[in-house]
Amino acid sequence: MSIAYLNGAFLPLDQARISPLDRGFLFADGIYEVAAVIYGKLVDSASHLTRLRRSAAALGIAVPLPDDAIEAVQKRLIADNGLNEGLVYLQLTRGADTSRDFLPGPALQPTLFLFTQDKPFLDTPAVRTGIAVATMPDLRWARRDIKSTGLLAQAMAKQAARDAGAQEAWMVEDGFVTEGASSTAFIVAQEGIVTRPYSNAVLAGCTGAALTALAQEMGLAVVRRPFTVAEALAAQEAFITSASTLCQSVVRIDGQPIGDGTPGPVAMRLRALYIAFARATSV
Repeated sequence: MSIAYLNGAFLPLDQARISPLDRGFLFADGIYEVAAVIYGKLVDSASHLTRLRRSAAALGIAVPLPDDAIEAVQKRLIADNGLNEGLVYLQLTRGADTSRDFLPGPALQPTLFLFTQDKPFLDTPAVRTGIAVATMPDLRWARRDIKSTGLLAQAMAKQAARDAGAQEAWMVEDGFVTEGASSTAFIVAQEGIVTRPYSNAVLAGCTGAALTALAQEMGLAVVRRPFTVAEALAAQEAFITSASTLCQSVVRIDGQPIGDGTPGPVAMRLRALYIAFARATSV
């Protein structure tokens, strides 16, 4: 039985109980983080914890543990669940109130919940074949830089992408790609690797940030600007990044092949570099 953490206690996942009056459940008044685990170690932990605190501060939710204590919880869950390759999920909400009201009551105690998930991503068929994405209108709220648990628009986009025979959705606003439903979007063009600049319109991806730094160390230009779907279709390569995919080549967009329709050399090189980075820096 998988072991989880809830508000100071380690317990079997199926015994974890969260109040039905928790504001995370009633209002999506919460945030989350997902960190990769490779070879039984946390990857890019400091970056994820920094983003957690930034999201929490934006919502005015107190993080109940210091970073080193959160990391200790994550490491214990990895050990207790024998996790070698997969994810650690963390969710923080404002807590359970005495009633359902838009304005929270005073002195709520935050709810902190963590669990692990086995997920192979180092060697999967998609690494060798690439994935397809489908584009669709971006229906989300304006503060996408906050890693909110309000994920209905992303869930709807994922379902629509699946129905279109794709494995990920790329959200489009005002003619430009914002990001994937659960990933950061990149293309490779003559000018270099192109991705959106950080703003309220996109989530600052931890994996994407590490990969762009690695790309620059390789001498590759990284250009932060919006790009259109037409630019993506004409690109040399396209790829996504996330904690659960690392760096994943995109070989089709809306059914049309990118380049020669196979994973491109830049994305594959960056993926190898990121895995090496993860092995060298994981905790």
